[in-house]
Amino acid sequence: MLVLDAAATASALDYPQLIAGLHEMFAAGVTAPLRHAHSLSRSGEPDATLLLMPAWMGDGSHGGVKIVNVVPGNASRGLSAVTASYLLFDETTGAHVALFDGATLTGRRTAAASALAASLMARPESRTLLVVGAGHIGAQMPWAYRAVLPIDRVLVWNPTPTRAGRLVDQLGDKGMAAEARTDLQAAVGEADIISCATLSTTPLIHGDWLKPGQHLDLVGSFTPAMREADDRAMARGRVFVDGPAAAIESGDIKGPMASGALKEIAGTLYDLCGGRVEGRRSASDITVFKSVGLAVEDLAAARVALAARRQE
Repeated sequence: MLVLDAAATASALDYPQLIAGLHEMFAAGVTAPLRHAHSLSRSGEPDATLLLMPAWMGDGSHGGVKIVNVVPGNASRGLSAVTASYLLFDETTGAHVALFDGATLTGRRTAAASALAASLMARPESRTLLVVGAGHIGAQMPWAYRAVLPIDRVLVWNPTPTRAGRLVDQLGDKGMAAEARTDLQAAVGEADIISCATLSTTPLIHGDWLKPGQHLDLVGSFTPAMREADDRAMARGRVFVDGPAAAIESGDIKGPMASGALKEIAGTLYDLCGGRVEGRRSASDITVFKSVGLAVEDLAAARVALAARRQE
């Protein structure tokens, strides 16, 4: 069985190939049951979450399952909030084919899904990206977006400014033009695309801040108690989700739907990739993409990584 650590998993997931693999998988469709989510109670810090995410092709080729631990309290320990492993298996025989570092695979496929959605929803001339949340996933967003759009300026905001500064330094060291921001409202006003990847339980992005033509990408809210955007943002936007699970799992969708601020979801990433709906209808549309992360994305990423290693 092939075993790839974090570095090897990352090197096997080049963004252009990964985004193409995701597009192909969403257009085709696979079997991916709703994730199993279990709350792990903690004392003195937010509860942790255990997630199990299976998917299989249905054609005898591959299936896989991801085991994820989400521990918000790790921020105070200087550790990543997400720990995960992904097991790819032969669908016909059940043989275990490969084991990937799940946190790396998750970070890259999450950023790739956001970039894929933006390629179908954002204005094609978008150049300034605001990253809200300077964690593991937020750090991937500039590279994924630059694979599909002419991003040449990155703004970074984080609740802890020093962490935003560290990400700006890391991006700068790799040749990306990046600037830290402490005023989130002002930063939103400068951006063509706003990508949020936080564990916030209260809205960070307010709809009154948004301007025509912007694209808002919401990654962080994967439980009903989590929010990154307020009702006004969802009311003003043309809202898409990665899959139906978002309406069940995310406070960014459940809350506005319950209040009546969000009247309808325009479609899913399956619809966008399958050409069944149009993402952006005019240059003035405010488009919103809400993802909760789907097992289909993990399986697509694992297959891309396996193919990359076999070509070496």
